[in-house]
Amino acid sequence: MKLDGRSALITGAARGIGRGFAMAYAAEGATVAVADIDRAAAEATATEIGHGAYAVEIDVSDQRSIDAAVTTVVDRAGKLDILVNNAALFDASETVDITRATYDRLYAVNVAGTLFTMQAAARQMIAQGHGGKIINMASQAGRRGEPLVLVYCSTKAAVISMTQSAGLDLIRHGINVNAIAPGVVDGEHWVHVDATFARLEGKRPGQKKAEVEAGVPAGRFAVPSDLAPMAVFLASADSDYVVSQCFNVDGGQWMS
Repeated sequence: MKLDGRSALITGAARGIGRGFAMAYAAEGATVAVADIDRAAAEATATEIGHGAYAVEIDVSDQRSIDAAVTTVVDRAGKLDILVNNAALFDASETVDITRATYDRLYAVNVAGTLFTMQAAARQMIAQGHGGKIINMASQAGRRGEPLVLVYCSTKAAVISMTQSAGLDLIRHGINVNAIAPGVVDGEHWVHVDATFARLEGKRPGQKKAEVEAGVPAGRFAVPSDLAPMAVFLASADSDYVVSQCFNVDGGQWMS
């Protein structure tokens, strides 16, 4: 039970990667706040997980919502030991078609949401006085550019950079900040991604997904359970000497 007695907050946890992390953390003994903008879906996931899991509504683009979520976790669990910044949005378009509305929306969630949720959690952890763990979700898209994904790639590059800077600053308080960079992860997210590329590149439904999967050295898309062991490691005492790192869990798509 690597996380026994720990209190965790996971954003975007109602489905996909976040849901997988919430299940893994609960299995390792943590009390888990399943935080999501979709309260009903968060409640369903928390109910499925069972003992130790509870739903929290959060909109990471709204500071009041972030602060309220942290307060709810402390009121419910008595403390906050672990934050996973998982909530994110994806969009794609040709460079000449990028709109300010799309840019602002993705940066509000993927960058500002990550920063200010991390800040709120760090303030709470510092006040508690016994350190903590913060895991930011980056992406292989933050390691390199992609021709139709300029805004999304840049947001994930920003997450990697913020992880490095925050990690160097917060480790003096005993707070380890690290990141995970997944490759391609199967699930609802890729239904949207595939449909977006089908529209932009004139592909058949499912064609982009098949092409991407064929390029993964491991031979398949990831599933959330492929990423969960890294998330558990970074949340546990095993990672106490790991600071400001971004770990690729991508089936061999990127080496760094």
